[in-house]
Amino acid sequence: MTETKKEESVFEELSKINVKSKTEVKAGMTYLSWAWAWIELKKRYPNATYKVYERETEFGPVPYFTDGKTCWVKVSVTVENMECLEMLPIMDYKNKPIAYDKVTSFDANKAIKRCLAKAIALHGLGINLYAGEDLPEAEQERINAEAKAKQEEARKQKIEHIKSMTENQVLAYAKGLAEKREKRFMTEVSKAFNKKKEEGAQIQKISDLGAEAIREILYTLV
Repeated sequence: MTETKKEESVFEELSKINVKSKTEVKAGMTYLSWAWAWIELKKRYPNATYKVYERETEFGPVPYFTDGKTCWVKVSVTVENMECLEMLPIMDYKNKPIAYDKVTSFDANKAIKRCLAKAIALHGLGINLYAGEDLPEAEQERINAEAKAKQEEARKQKIEHIKSMTENQVLAYAKGLAEKREKRFMTEVSKAFNKKKEEGAQIQKISDLGAEAIREILYTLV
């Protein structure tokens, strides 16, 4: 019986996209290009739409809301019949809220575009930025796996090098570590000393452990 592959959700698909190269940092905050985000979204979901919410005033509808002190905008993005709504304060270049009586149409428009990027992120595209990450989870896992594989390969090479060392080379290497008082090495040597003494052996110096016992200690340090 052929197993049916589970269809990937909108969020799963969009959250895998690496947006790092399309961001910029201003006043300590990372922003995603709203235009790029919208283009990428429309490429995959041509029927996606967005809505800028407005409120009625004596001068007609305006695209922002206020509590009489500061202002904010509301933007939603709909993908596959799912609407995600986001709100964002209208801020200055220092990312500080602008007082109600100081807000201009330029400030409102800039906030709307930033809010649009955040609303798109609720569908997955760039959501990692707002989670304090640089890369999507899938890509970060791949990078971590590659780094782990490189570390394991380096470890295997070090073990092979230790295996290839002659007895004299092992003893000379151990002597160098002892002179440097390498902490991990000295801890393992101390354990080996105590074990030998419990067995009744007379141990005076590291070389008394023997090259093979020291070789085993070196393996644990890799």
